[in-house]
This record gives sequence, C-alpha cells and structure tokens, in this order.
Amino acid sequence: MRLFGLGRRAPPQAVAAVPEGMRIYAIGDVHGRFDLMTLLIERIAADDAARQPSETHVVMLGDLIDRGAESAQVIDFFLRDTPPFARFHQLMGNHEEMLLRLIDRPSEEAMAHFLRYGGRETFESYGTPQLMLDLADRYPPSAILAHVPETHRAFLRGMGDAIQVGDYLFVHAGIRPGVPLEDQAPEDVRWIRQPFLDSDEDHGAVVVHGHTISAAPEMRRNRIGIDTGAYASDVLTAVGLEGTERWLLNTAA
Repeated sequence: MRLFGLGRRAPPQAVAAVPEGMRIYAIGDVHGRFDLMTLLIERIAADDAARQPSETHVVMLGDLIDRGAESAQVIDFFLRDTPPFARFHQLMGNHEEMLLRLIDRPSEEAMAHFLRYGGRETFESYGTPQLMLDLADRYPPSAILAHVPETHRAFLRGMGDAIQVGDYLFVHAGIRPGVPLEDQAPEDVRWIRQPFLDSDEDHGAVVVHGHTISAAPEMRRNRIGIDTGAYASDVLTAVGLEGTERWLLNTAA
C-alpha cells in the first residue's frame, strides 16, 4: 500500500489531532454526482475562507465514478485547474479499481459485472452508444472501453491508496484490524467492511473512510465514516478537521 504523509504526526494525546497550521477536509463517495461534488466544494471553500488562514487540503475518499450520471465530468474537473483555496488529493476506491481491472484484463464477464454495478452510467457519461451497452455481449469489451480517454486512465492509475495526516488516516473503505498501517493491503483499504466496521481497536490513527453507506455520518472513537449514499440520497458529506476540532458539511438544503 502506498501510504503518503502530510505534515508531522501530533504528539500522543487523548484526542486525535491534525498538525498545527493545517486544515483537512475529506469528501465521501461522489459516484458520478458532479452536481453535488461542485456544490459541496463551494461550501467547503466558503467554510475555509471564514476560518483563519491555513494550509488547506481536500481529500477525495474514492469512488468518484459509477452509479451517478456524470463520472467523466467529475474526472475532467480534477484534470483541469482545481479551486486554488486548497490542495486536492484523490484516493482510489473499489469502483476505480474495477474499471482499471477491466481496462487491463478485458473480458465479457468482467464487463457484465462492471455494467451491473454502476459502470453503465459511467460509459454513458463518456458518450458510449446506448445500443452497445444494451447489447454489450455482442461487442468486444475493447470497443466499449475505447470511449474512456487515455488522460482519464492515467488519472485513475495515479490515485493513491492512503494518506496519513497527524492522528488521522484517510482511506476509501477501511483497514484490516491488527495489521500495522504501513502493511495494509490495497484490497483491504479499498474493499473491507468487516471486521473493520465493528472493531473497537485502537488502529494507531482515526480512520476516515467512505465505501459503506450510512444514513448519517458515523463519528466513532477509532473511525469516521462519511458515505451518505450521495448517488441515491442527494446528500454528499464532508468532514473538516483542524487541531482537535471536527465538523461536518453536506449538500442538504
């Protein structure tokens, strides 16, 4: 697993903290909802501007694509100049992994699986003809995949596995309890649910993650889950972190 660190880890203390002078926002699973993502980033920018100046970072927790209608537009947003108020980081989710696996090892079976779990909407966002998607078994997977441009493939391949900032670890899905952070397997940080979700262990950092939908953000002692099912609920959620402070932002009216 590629584990990137930002700033120095805070000294051991009872309450998790972000290093002094830094402010972190993490955004949950976008799933092709370009409309919600841009709205939430606007709200984050306004929230950031209302606070004291800092070194601000925004971490996208993965699953930018699939299910929603505008996956291609989401990736285009990050390939263009992102808003200057913060540095943006993109982590790979299991849906990005599925698309890359399909690109690297195309097969009819893998294509059918990807289309069934939100990939159809992704290909539609790239302008893939409806006939090809309706009759995908009659077309070679490479013909459908040809609609994903090389710039987008390179973007997906460049997504990270995890970022640690002070006492917080940012990943898509979670971690394997009992395994040192630097030894976590990429498949776990992108796919795990149990035993992570029910674990009460001290993981060595508070894990901030998406992947598992909940009706409201889950703020626990050892993890913060912020996937509120934006593609279906219309609520995309972010958590803000500065010092020992935590706060939530979302797209709800």
